[in-house]
Formats: sequence, structure tokens, C-alpha cells
Amino acid sequence: MVHGDSVSVSCRHQDSVDHRKSGTAMHLRIETSRRLSGDYLPQGNKNEALPVVAACLMCPEACELDNLPQILDVDVMLELVRGLGAEVEVDAANHKARIHAHGMVSTSPDAEMATRIRGSLLLAAPMLARSGSAVLQRPGGDRIGRRRIDPHLEILEKMGAHVEMGPRAIRLELDKGFQACELFLEEASVMATETALMAAAVAHGTTVIDNAACEPHVQQLGRLLAAMGAGIDGLGTNRITICGTGGAEHLHGVTHRLLEDHIEVGSIIALAAATGSAIRIPGVTPNNYRMVQRVFSRLGVRFMFSGDTMLIPEDQELRVDYDRNGAIPHIHDAPWPGFPADLSSIAVVLACCAEGSVLIHEWMFESRLYWVDSLISMGARITQCDPHRVVVDGGRPLYSATLSSPDIRAGMSLLIAALRAEGVTRIHNAQQIDRGYERIDLRLAELGAKVQRVRE
Repeated sequence: MVHGDSVSVSCRHQDSVDHRKSGTAMHLRIETSRRLSGDYLPQGNKNEALPVVAACLMCPEACELDNLPQILDVDVMLELVRGLGAEVEVDAANHKARIHAHGMVSTSPDAEMATRIRGSLLLAAPMLARSGSAVLQRPGGDRIGRRRIDPHLEILEKMGAHVEMGPRAIRLELDKGFQACELFLEEASVMATETALMAAAVAHGTTVIDNAACEPHVQQLGRLLAAMGAGIDGLGTNRITICGTGGAEHLHGVTHRLLEDHIEVGSIIALAAATGSAIRIPGVTPNNYRMVQRVFSRLGVRFMFSGDTMLIPEDQELRVDYDRNGAIPHIHDAPWPGFPADLSSIAVVLACCAEGSVLIHEWMFESRLYWVDSLISMGARITQCDPHRVVVDGGRPLYSATLSSPDIRAGMSLLIAALRAEGVTRIHNAQQIDRGYERIDLRLAELGAKVQRVRE
């Protein structure tokens, strides 16, 4: 059910779109909102969108993408691809895009835009495959700690590229096309696996990737490349074998539909539980939520499935489920099929709502948990043990505050806390949330939430 008249919702929709395109500074004004209800249709997967857009640049024929999220990071990626010479047509209303990189692909993405998102690294393999050279700026993205680019460059070097590191830019050359090889990744890095998949798809020979990441969005990129013509076996495992086409000219156009964003769905599960709301989420892939269900149940959260619809009941009693010896439970992220790192911040705010104590360990990024001082300012009882670990003593009331979103997931976590908190909370730097969540203010308003977007 939509709350408010259609004219005001339409105007707010236009505001949301306009600010996303123009970069206008905004903050969110959030009032206490309990017992929301209705259907929440999830967006397409953000972490799938960036690599599949990049992969379309490799193909000389037209590719069509369906269920593409209308978020800032995807906007930037599409503009980067357009700037490299591809024809890009976006049907925003229907979440579709058509990408046709039929001509010569440029070797240098727009420098300013490339530094906005870490996903710009994904353009390296496509540019090398089509043009034999690439000039990349050091990538941007969330400031959640050091994020090494070495694994990406080492993969490209092992497959035949020459890499020259400059003070501001990275120059790459590929003389004879990508050459197949055996790759053993230092860690099961998602983006490194995606880079390897794209390079291997057009390589001469058969490439084997060991210790590969196997997240749903990695599997989806593999399916896209297989539909383009590459032979791929082992998706969903840590060992992927790719029989390359021998060149990008042998790839052909495809139509590809993105999966739902399981991180967004996990965020809405936490939001529903924190506000005592009954929310239905249609169009989900139940098997992708097994670990989320297991971890969130330690905090008292329940949800179930009816076919491909997730059902989250109202007024759940949030209480920490202690270990059998009475010890404080330990929640930690891990490579897939472990608990997703992008839900660590969401788990922290959910733990603030649950009676009892829990240790949350985010071992992947050393700066991801520094935002918890914002929750502490709202009344949460949190002890930060070190850059990677916090102990949350939950069940205390939260109060309004004026905050700033440091990154995508922390921003969404603060929004969840604000909906539960007493009073009116303002979250500045809201464009950080917009990088990963499509029109979140309007979509939550349709559930009855009191969220407004205000121009700075």
C-alpha cells in the first residue's frame, strides 16, 4: 500500500532521480517508524551489475541486461562504458539496458569517474581484450580499509599483459591476446575472480582458477560469459575451468537477467525485525539466504519462504541465542557460502536491537566497523575491541541524532537504526546509500516509513 497521495510520491520520485544524476547533496530525515507493512520488490544485484556491464564491453555484438538496478554506482559504470565507445541505451522505467560495443574500444576511461567506484578495475580485462591496452586510474569505492589491487594485476600479468605502475595511473599492454594458464588466487577475492573469468573467456586455451570466489554474482558473470560463447565449468565451486574463445571477436550478444540483490534483501530483513514490521519480499532465490537465516536466527530473527517469496513476520522477539555453555556467540563474515561481509554492518545494528550480548568480527576490512561511534551516539552499548571486532550489549533504546553516512552499508545500517530510534534523525551524505540502494526513501515510504529526502 502506498502512503500519501500519488502526486507527492511522483514529485519525490523525480527528486530522487534528479539528485542521483546531478550529484546534488542530500540528507535523509527519518522519524520513528514501527510496524511497516507491504511488499518490497528487491532491486537487481549491485555486485552483479558492475561486472556484467564491464563484460558487455568485451562483446562486439549488442547485449541486453534486465533487472539492472538504478543506483549511483551502476550509473557511473554505464557512463564509463559509454565513454569508452559503446552505445548505451537505458530504459530506467523497466530496469533494462542495451550495450553495443561494436567499434574500437578506447583505452582510457574518464579519470574522474573511474576514481568514484572500485568497479572501474573491472574494465581492465575488457579493454585489453578489445584494444590491447588500457590506462586505469587508481579505483575509488568505500573507505573501509586497505583494498589491494595486486591480485588483479598479477592475474593480468600471468595471462600475458605487461603492467606499469605510475604514481596516479596504471598502464597495461597486451600484445598477443590473453593466454590461458593455471591461476591460484592468494585469497578468494570476488573481483579478482571476475577479472580472471573475463580474461579467460577470450583467452587462447583452457584456464583453471583455483581458490576462486563463488558468490552468486560471480556465478552469474560466469553464466553471462558462457552464454557469450566461452566454455565454463565449476561455477559455484572454488575451482573454475574456462575454455576461452581465442579472442573477443568470437563472443556473441546475449540477453541476461540479473538476480535480486541478496545484500539488499538481508538489509530489509534486519529493517523489518528492528521495526516490528511484517514485510513480504517476492522474487528471491531461497538457497542464497541459508547462512543469513542461520546467523540472524542467533539474534532472534525469523523469516520463511513460500515459493520465491520471503515472509518476515511482525513483532519478533529479538533475543541473543547464547552458545550451549552460556558463552557469548560469535558472528563473523566469510567467503561464500559464509555470512556476507557486506551484511556485517547490518548485523551490528540488528544486534543493538536484540536483548543480550554478541561479538561481531569483521575480519576482511580493518576500517569497516569504525562507524559504530554513530550508533553509540544514539544510545547503543558497543565496545570496540579493535579495528575488526565489536561487542554489542543490545536491547537498549535508541535515540535520534544527526549523523553522516560513511559508506553504503554503514549508511543503510544507520537508516535502520533511525527508523527504530525515538525522535527525528538526520543522515547526511545520503548519496553514499544511493550508491547501493535504489530510491530507498521512496520504497520505504511505500511501506509506511517516515523518510524524506531533503536538499542540503
